[in-house]
Amino acid sequence: MSRKPDPFAVELTPELILRAYQAGIFPMAEDATSDDLFWVSPQLRGIIPLDNFHISTSLRKTLKTHPYSVKVDTDFAATIEGCATAGTDRDSTWINPAIRKLYGALFERGFVHTVEVWDRTGIVGGLYGVSIGAAFFGESMFHRRTDCSKIAMAHLLKRLKAGNYRLLDTQFITDHLRTFGGIEIPREDYELRLADALGHEADWGAIDRA
Repeated sequence: MSRKPDPFAVELTPELILRAYQAGIFPMAEDATSDDLFWVSPQLRGIIPLDNFHISTSLRKTLKTHPYSVKVDTDFAATIEGCATAGTDRDSTWINPAIRKLYGALFERGFVHTVEVWDRTGIVGGLYGVSIGAAFFGESMFHRRTDCSKIAMAHLLKRLKAGNYRLLDTQFITDHLRTFGGIEIPREDYELRLADALGHEADWGAIDRA
């Protein structure tokens, strides 16, 4: 990970966050209690190629038989709360109050989307990310039940494919993301893919009208 000098030494706004993504950088905080954000542009960027992603046989079976409801864009606050809560899948979180506020504002404007997995008790998994042009920038995911983050990711991949997205940026790569075909690419390659995706339009809701 490389931290760039802060190019925006002004008050953070939703518009500034969008400009940052289009420039290939994104904000993070040291931890949930930090008041400050820093800008990140990894030398190696994580992506999941949308023309070559992988759904395992076991996950395909889970997708056919799981008892959960998958929803989109119904409860951003619950989704980011799940992502910001330390649990079995993480010891700490970088989602601080500024992140919650800024991305909440972007959700209200239609630039942030959620995929949520629910059971009768409430939300049990999900993810959120930023959508600009034909690029989707995955931010964070969580699960409170086995496989629920995998169910959310599988739905996201299907939705992005149906909507003609051209780039799924995962920022970094984990073993979890590798199971879906996640790879690391050099920053220069990423910037070319980003420019291409920003030059096209995608449709987040296309799958709902199919």
